[in-house]
Amino acid sequence: MKTISHLVACTLLASASTAFAHGSESHAATSASAPASTAVTKEQKDWGIAGDAKQASRSIDLNMGDDMRFSPAHFSVKKGETLRLRVLNKGQVMHEVVLGTKATLAQHAQMMLKHPGMEHAEPYMAHVAPQKSEDLVWHFNRAGSFDFACLIPGHYQAGMTGTFTVTD
Repeated sequence: MKTISHLVACTLLASASTAFAHGSESHAATSASAPASTAVTKEQKDWGIAGDAKQASRSIDLNMGDDMRFSPAHFSVKKGETLRLRVLNKGQVMHEVVLGTKATLAQHAQMMLKHPGMEHAEPYMAHVAPQKSEDLVWHFNRAGSFDFACLIPGHYQAGMTGTFTVTD
């Protein structure tokens, strides 16, 4: 019963903070109005680098919902593979997926709690409005075990996390 109460409280908190943290639109909708010359900055991260959609070898659907869970909660890729993550928000509130390490995600989650109005867009994240989808294309060029999470205030704290493995 305590877990259900916690999830309800987190959902209510998320609903209230969503309008301030990321608005009601996905970043792709926002970036569609940006100049066509706006290019994705490719910065090497521990978990890879922004990928080129033309180089994607396959797609994986990554579903998010108001139960504060991802499905699948784990996926695997081969080192050197470029993957299109089709991020689908099946819920009624804004959700996001952010790729990273446990440490970077925990640090970013704390920052989001302190500054819920902070806007940000990086190639390793997708902010998805309710009942919408976004593509996140990533080149997995570093082997290891990594993480992903929804960092909207309350969602990460409710356990909205997952893992991915990059194999040699």
